[in-house]
Amino acid sequence: MNKDLSGVGMTSQRTRNRLIDRLREQGIEDEIILNIIGTLPRHLFVDEALAHRAYEDTALPIGFNQTISQPYIVARMTELLLSKGSITSVLEVGTGSGYQASVLAKLVDTVYTVERILGMLERAALRFDMLGLRNIHYKHSDGAMGWAQRGPFEGIIMTASPTHIPEALIEQLIIGGRMVLPLGVGGLQELVVATRTKSKFEVEVVERVNFVPLVSGKL
Repeated sequence: MNKDLSGVGMTSQRTRNRLIDRLREQGIEDEIILNIIGTLPRHLFVDEALAHRAYEDTALPIGFNQTISQPYIVARMTELLLSKGSITSVLEVGTGSGYQASVLAKLVDTVYTVERILGMLERAALRFDMLGLRNIHYKHSDGAMGWAQRGPFEGIIMTASPTHIPEALIEQLIIGGRMVLPLGVGGLQELVVATRTKSKFEVEVVERVNFVPLVSGKL
């Protein structure tokens, strides 16, 4: 893992600034989120051989047949999650590289994140430690089950796409809580915001997206 936090060349601050300019052009408006993405060393979350591409607005492979989400999607999902005001506790389903959790850790008091692939979670945990992110709690678990013992949560964010919204996760949201997730299969996925109400939940469709599918079980 590349331990240079500041970056040089294609990982320098100038390169990061170009990424932020592009995110603004694509409609990301929250300057706090943009600043976090502009300063968080994304090149630490990919293999060293791909570090020169870390600040492109694209998804990149991270092993285990998984990808790190493109910066636009990370910014968009974070912005949607926080669009109704600040929240204190968030559950992330699908730790992956740890990048999305690291962005959230700079915006909320506590991040809980679950990952089904142990090797990937162990790599993410090393990154959290390197970056001094002490407010991230992680667990090797089937993501669709959430983390009921630490809930209920004010927000939930999913980085893999189920075919339907898992009932267990809806139940782990507070009334009025928001879940941001991709929904669907293949090229038919949509980014949605599900808000829990007293009766069930309301769903708002945002835009088309492309995520890896949500898979049950642990590895």
